[in-house]
Amino acid sequence: MDWLWWIGAALLFAVVEVVTLSFVLIMFAGGALVAAVANALGWPFWVQVVVFGVVSTILLLTFRRWLVLRFHRSTPRTLTNADALVGREAVVLAPVSESGGRVKLSGEVWTARVPRGALELPTGDHVRVVRIEGATAVVEPLALGTGTADPATAGGA
Repeated sequence: MDWLWWIGAALLFAVVEVVTLSFVLIMFAGGALVAAVANALGWPFWVQVVVFGVVSTILLLTFRRWLVLRFHRSTPRTLTNADALVGREAVVLAPVSESGGRVKLSGEVWTARVPRGALELPTGDHVRVVRIEGATAVVEPLALGTGTADPATAGGA
């Protein structure tokens, strides 16, 4: 009945693996299962421990990398925080230039600016977020020619 200790260890490793998803403890669970078989065959405890260590190491070196790659390939990437805002539409609340401005983005007011060399965007324009730099949204007009200031007045001429 000593093999049940190995089975219990394997179950414990498997349960903790479900929480961590590191694909390390599941390899230890495999080693514990093979050690349980060694116990059932009547092998001495020190041999069971060696079997546990060797099998766990072999599993870590051969299968872990493949499992991690497969897991990441099959899991869709969910954008969060600032990454989720890139590409979203915003509305200009205060004129946006290279030096600053304000936009309403996802229900919040953000500091915004246009990329270097771009025209100032007037209040009310709809813009798209190009990137987030710290707490500032870098924006551009939704479509060329839509909502851009008159080039003759934008440069202060």
